[in-house]
Amino acid sequence: GKLTCRVDLRWPLDDWNDLAKIGIESGLGDDWVKVGGVKGFVDGSLGSSTAKFFDPYLNEPGSTGVFVTSPEKLREYIGEADRAGLSVAVHAIGDRANAELLDIFAEVIKKSGPRDRRFRTEHAQHLRPEDIPRFKELNVIASMQAYHAIDDGRWAEGRIGAKRCASSYAIRSLLDAGAKVAFGSDWSVAPLSPILGIDAAVNRRTLDGKHPDGWFPEQKITAAEALTAYTTTAAYAGFEEKDRGTLAPGKLADCVVLSRDILDDAERDRIAETEVMSTVVGGRVIYEKE
Repeated sequence: GKLTCRVDLRWPLDDWNDLAKIGIESGLGDDWVKVGGVKGFVDGSLGSSTAKFFDPYLNEPGSTGVFVTSPEKLREYIGEADRAGLSVAVHAIGDRANAELLDIFAEVIKKSGPRDRRFRTEHAQHLRPEDIPRFKELNVIASMQAYHAIDDGRWAEGRIGAKRCASSYAIRSLLDAGAKVAFGSDWSVAPLSPILGIDAAVNRRTLDGKHPDGWFPEQKITAAEALTAYTTTAAYAGFEEKDRGTLAPGKLADCVVLSRDILDDAERDRIAETEVMSTVVGGRVIYEKE
């Protein structure tokens, strides 16, 4: 009775059999703590120049990044975990990492047949334009963190150039293609605050102040779209849309009261200044600003 947030536990993808051999499937647990499934890694990160790309880094011409898990192993692990009834989410940053992962998801879907599996790509950070429509086609959720765009945007072009950055953190393009985009924080790599994430998605102003009108502003989205990504679609990504994601009779009554109406376009430039006045979890007030 002491928890004030809800926990979705993810086992390492390569340990999928630890759950499967004792019959655990995704969703075991209750409204507070549950086994959500498994999570794996295709590649590393842009900051360490280990995200996997088709073309070399500009700052390291001899490198295209690394596979943290080989495509062969990923194909095996994802296929087996999926057949065991485990929800699969996989970290993919670079354009090749994302393309390879989409290929594997497509193969598993074809081999194992249709079902409501909701594959998730964690980050979906750098994409080739031709891979963007595939998220909708395969019903793969792009689980993204908008704050990375305003953080990494200070230096990303020096790593991979403007052309690849134009389809990076491509939230607008994914939504326009009909993909489901769910937002999160990637805490502790980025701040936990959804307010800062919404501001990043709406305004795309890099932290160094060099892009006041937005870094690749064509990828901006509306505050309503960002809020949906944090709530309705995030709940869907966790198979929780019956209980969470919207305020409706019979749902879990998880909500916050904000100091500003962030959906008012007049507040666009002040979203980041918004404060949480109170937080309610399961109908119980667990925080109030003095």
